[in-house]
Amino acid sequence: MHETAQFMTKCMKINLEDFTEDLVDRVRYFLLDYIGVAARGAQTESSFSVQKSLAQLQLNEQPRGSTVLGTSLRADLPMAALFNGTAAHSLELDDVINEASLHPGVVIMPAVLATAEFMHSSIGQVFEAIVTGYEVMTRLGNALNPAAHYRRGFHPTGTCGALGAAVAVGKIMKLNQEQLSNALGIAGSQASGSLEFLSDGAYTKRFHAGWAAHSGLMAAFLAKEGFTGPSTILEGKFGFLHAYSLESSLEPLLDSWGTSFALMRTSIKPHACCRYKQGPIDGILRIMQDNQLKAEDVDGVSTGVLEAGYALVAEPLEEKQHPQRVVDAQFSMPFGAAVAMHFGKAGLDQYTEEVIQMPVIQDLMKLVTCEKDPALDREFPKKWPASVKLVTKKGQTYSTRIDYPKGDPENPLTWDELAQKFHDLTVPVYDLKTRTAIVDTVRSLNSNDALEVVLHMLRPEDKADVFKAGQADPKDS
Repeated sequence: MHETAQFMTKCMKINLEDFTEDLVDRVRYFLLDYIGVAARGAQTESSFSVQKSLAQLQLNEQPRGSTVLGTSLRADLPMAALFNGTAAHSLELDDVINEASLHPGVVIMPAVLATAEFMHSSIGQVFEAIVTGYEVMTRLGNALNPAAHYRRGFHPTGTCGALGAAVAVGKIMKLNQEQLSNALGIAGSQASGSLEFLSDGAYTKRFHAGWAAHSGLMAAFLAKEGFTGPSTILEGKFGFLHAYSLESSLEPLLDSWGTSFALMRTSIKPHACCRYKQGPIDGILRIMQDNQLKAEDVDGVSTGVLEAGYALVAEPLEEKQHPQRVVDAQFSMPFGAAVAMHFGKAGLDQYTEEVIQMPVIQDLMKLVTCEKDPALDREFPKKWPASVKLVTKKGQTYSTRIDYPKGDPENPLTWDELAQKFHDLTVPVYDLKTRTAIVDTVRSLNSNDALEVVLHMLRPEDKADVFKAGQADPKDS
């Protein structure tokens, strides 16, 4: 009983003064990654649609509003969070916490940064709020049981994200425990995110992150002014855990606090696609490179996919072998395998309408099958292994297993590799001098710094705004 209250007590105790230097460094690391995916994501077609909607509602040019990353625009507080979250999630290159199977950065960062800009918060306050938000989202995702949550048709980034953003923003606003509990309860009535986008490649998955950021922010502001939410939103008969999963557990909410923070167990994506495809793609790249194979040498590929992600990336196989749009491709294991074999990589430049239509890619996708392997699932969700078996036209068979895909905490991108990812993503947004300054500034942020030391570099005000020019990134059209 009273698990929500106990959970809020734990969240209230998260304090910057207790952070190790390693934890602070990881916050900087994930902040840079978020800035990169959000700024570049602002140039996708789906982001263009959101921006035009804001313009029609006259919400996109608030002189004292919050920064819309990758543009020279400002928007009012909740709309900036909505836009930046949606944009950051559009590339499928955002961070992910394996154990909870969700994307914390694209929800927590936009909600926290928009609020912190409005309130002129320090970097230390931002860091504390980010760590708290990641912790809340992760623990809620674990408590739901990710596979069971998926089976009910929910996207955990959207559902858990609304509650995580509410608590993170509440920390920035210095809400007391009663107010913070109300914020969580209010957000519980806004938690949403349907997996039905998988049926036709709709943009709604991207919207889930933005709407969760928006919802959590609104919940915190309402709670500050006395609006109430149910005090048993987590454990109650009709509460979050019972409504969103048939296999939920209260234990992950309260166990093992103080041992390590979820942010330290978060992964970075090197490939521009669903997290469940990252391991198999690594395996294909390893086999191709180690054996000096070319795509034309391949006769067949079988990828071992975790059961929790099988419905997302592997079935129905006929549809996954024939993606129609970029979102379809992002969630198609055959497509990821095909571009890995043909291009030797699976980055943003490979996930385009043009590549989807290439005859060689369409032919390669037909060679790819997916298998469930109970051996892969034994350590899930703490570990996300993958397997690959590749057969050549000469009858040679090569097999490999990936225990820790590139980007996992056990196999991380170095700071230099992360900086290169940032540069590669933001070439269309910032010039080299600005990109370098952003990397150097974020990497050296101190708790006493003002947030504006970063934000002023993130508004390309000297450039023609991509949205005012009516141009979206052709890679996403």
